[in-house]
Amino acid sequence: MSKTISATTRKRLDVQGMCDVDDATMASLTPWHRMSFTLCGLIAGVGTVLASPTILFALVPIAVLGILFPVHPFDLIYNIFIRPLRKTGPLPKRGAPVRFACAMGGTVLIIAGLCFQNGYNLVGYILGGMMLFMSSLVTFADVCVASYIYQGLFGRKKATA
Repeated sequence: MSKTISATTRKRLDVQGMCDVDDATMASLTPWHRMSFTLCGLIAGVGTVLASPTILFALVPIAVLGILFPVHPFDLIYNIFIRPLRKTGPLPKRGAPVRFACAMGGTVLIIAGLCFQNGYNLVGYILGGMMLFMSSLVTFADVCVASYIYQGLFGRKKATA
C-alpha cells in the first residue's frame, strides 16, 4: 500500500478533523477509518429496506457513543481485532466534525425509525436512503457532508477534540 495520499484526500480528511494525523499514517489507515461509516450505512440501509424501526433505533446508541467519545464504537473492531494482525497503530481519534456527523446521523435515524413506526414509509425510505448515500460518500470518496456542514457552522479550525 502506498504511504502517501492525494492532496484531495488530505483536504477531505482535514475537514473531518484529521488535521493532526500525518499522511503516512492516514495512507495506511484510511480504509479502516472508513469502516465505521460503512458499517453504519450498511446497517441503516438494511433497516431502511426492511422498513424496520427496530434496526434503525438499534443504531442510535452507537451514534450517541460516537458523539460522546473520540473513538467510535465501530473503530474498536479495528483497534481490538484487526490492528494486532496488521501490526499498526490505532485509528486516530475522531474529531468534532465527525462527532457532529454522528449527531446528525443519529437524529436522522430516530426520525426515519419514527416514520416507519407511524406509517410514513415514504419519508422513512427517503431519510434512510439519505443515510446510505451519505455514508457511501465517505466510504468511497472520503467526503463527509456533515463535516462540511460543521466546518461551515463553526469554521475551519483544528477540530480534533
